Amino acid sequence: MVASLVGAIGLMSTAAYAGPTLDRIKSRGLIRAGVGTTPGFFEPDNNGRWRGFFIDYGRALAIAVFGDAEKIEFTSSSPQQRLPALQSGEFDVLLSGVTITITRAFKLGFHFGPTIFYDGQGLLVRKDIGVTSASQLDGATIGIQSGTTGELNIADFFRKSRHQFTPVTIEDTSEFVAALQSGRVDAITQDSSDLVGKLAQLKNPNDYVLLPERLSKEPLAPAVAGGDDRSLEIVNWTVNATLQAEEWGITSENIDGFLKSDDPAIKRFLGVDPSLAEAIGLDPKWAYNIIKTIGNHGEIFDRHLKPLGWERGYNRLWTSGGLLYSPPFR
Repeated sequence: MVASLVGAIGLMSTAAYAGPTLDRIKSRGLIRAGVGTTPGFFEPDNNGRWRGFFIDYGRALAIAVFGDAEKIEFTSSSPQQRLPALQSGEFDVLLSGVTITITRAFKLGFHFGPTIFYDGQGLLVRKDIGVTSASQLDGATIGIQSGTTGELNIADFFRKSRHQFTPVTIEDTSEFVAALQSGRVDAITQDSSDLVGKLAQLKNPNDYVLLPERLSKEPLAPAVAGGDDRSLEIVNWTVNATLQAEEWGITSENIDGFLKSDDPAIKRFLGVDPSLAEAIGLDPKWAYNIIKTIGNHGEIFDRHLKPLGWERGYNRLWTSGGLLYSPPFR
């Protein structure tokens, strides 16, 4: 039974799994990605070129599909706009720090790639209100960005703690920091990754503090619309390639030395043995090209997030006590 099933699968063309998203991407010759605007994660530089942690994953995806890191277009999208834009086909993939949730999977029909950043919702407060813990915020006015999981999370937190708060819903991202700075709100709440970026935007960052509590689990992952299995798998294994490379100690600097490895798994991974790539219908050098051009997960993290003071924490590999783990490349 197992042998016959394996044989049947082997006869299937990889193209049979393709769907509207991948067809649209290949016809256009370009991936369209929705992103946010948080320093370190995604932001244009002074020349208008997008840079950041999630941006590098977008370029890695372009390498997997086209063999060219530049065949991707990044468009900033607000939390209110990005999910409908993915549903409508305006974007092929969201790389905007989307939290995996059951309603987004079932109700909206989205598929999520692997978690590439483990985050949690935090609270950024003015120091002059004199609190050091979220439990001391009873009666506070808190700014919440609409269209995010944060609206429900903060309500749940205060309900469980039996405290009261006044929510101020803010749609415009640019007004979010201004509300805290002007004193309109006592605190703002978002994913802690966003709040670190917001802290850097404040005129006097030392007048504010990011409280230690995390109100939720926020696993951030690429998101694609349902109905295209092959597109999803390319996203999955693009992410996994950066994790597997780090586990093996393969970096953008030393990768060429690994081309001489006797390890059959590394040979398959780097395309020295083309059998794996041929079986999945990708260029034999797809993983090699991603790591050579973009680097492994640790390099991406260190390049964009370490300068902002981020520690890897949960975002370490499983071999170092973290949560990041790649399935086998075989």
